[in-house]
Amino acid sequence: MNELYLIKILILSTLSFVLAFLLTPLITHYLYKYKLGKSIRNTGATPVFSALHEHKAGTPTMGGILIWFTTLILALLFFYLNLLFPNNNFDFLNFLTRPETILPLSCLIATALVGLADDFIDINSQGRGGIRMKHRLFIYTVIAAVGALWFYFKLDWDVFHVPFVGDIFIGWWYIPVFIFVIVATAFSVNEIDGLDGLAGGTLLSAFAAFGTIAFIQGRINLAALCGVIIGALLAFLWFNINPARFFMGDTGAMALGVTLGIVAMLTGQALLLPIIGFLFVVESLSVIIQIISKKLRHGKKIFLSSPIHHHFQAVGWPETKIVMRFWVISGVTAVTGIIIFLLDRGI
Repeated sequence: MNELYLIKILILSTLSFVLAFLLTPLITHYLYKYKLGKSIRNTGATPVFSALHEHKAGTPTMGGILIWFTTLILALLFFYLNLLFPNNNFDFLNFLTRPETILPLSCLIATALVGLADDFIDINSQGRGGIRMKHRLFIYTVIAAVGALWFYFKLDWDVFHVPFVGDIFIGWWYIPVFIFVIVATAFSVNEIDGLDGLAGGTLLSAFAAFGTIAFIQGRINLAALCGVIIGALLAFLWFNINPARFFMGDTGAMALGVTLGIVAMLTGQALLLPIIGFLFVVESLSVIIQIISKKLRHGKKIFLSSPIHHHFQAVGWPETKIVMRFWVISGVTAVTGIIIFLLDRGI
């Protein structure tokens, strides 16, 4: 039976890649036609960043549409085909279920639409940026709160798993813990989205790890959702590798960050998220450290530019070298997370 479930996930992942690949010319034509290009901040507040990325101004953003739109199409396609033709084999490929995938898919789309609005604001701001970070954090918190209430009241989840310790009953504290995990993950993923292929490659490793964990747990539809996202991410990366034909944009980074956090909570392995997504933690910490340093040390910086991948750029590392090395690290940390999960299960 496990072989059949694995076939289901592989078929859906492949279909996702093919569909996303076919949709790309349509999306890129629209992005280029209407000149939905990225504005590079040049206000004087971030001189290093502006100098490093000035040549990327005008490259279309909002490429993340490709990922969430493909995922939505496949989810709805097989769900409704199964409803219309119940005696056929469409049930096998349907992965939209209330206990496992409705919430992460709904949050993926909701956050993607907010990110899409942010991208439009950024494009029309002439380099001043989109939604301010405090407003983004508020949006993340609202979406996370909806998810937390769904988990606590609808799914009756109030247990937090600690590797090698076991399940710990935390009652209503599950709600603030859930919100913290989602907001922290969304913020971190948003920070790592800064170089061609960087966010896509690191997210691919993270979703692959949690998809594997979900499969081992028997959460087949959740693993299938991760597989569909992975397939779309692969197609996106084909066009996002340096020099990028388009950028992910907030419509991708915000949505995938929130969804990754929810998947981690659904598997009960949120404490593995800082290991599997180690680079997300490093990226967000570098930003926080930089902000604290500038406030407490009268404008003095720790890094030449933050997040830390921009620091490596500033000291002379080629963009492709940074991305490839980060991909390697993300692959190793993803495997490390799976190893810890398996040891915790006693396998």
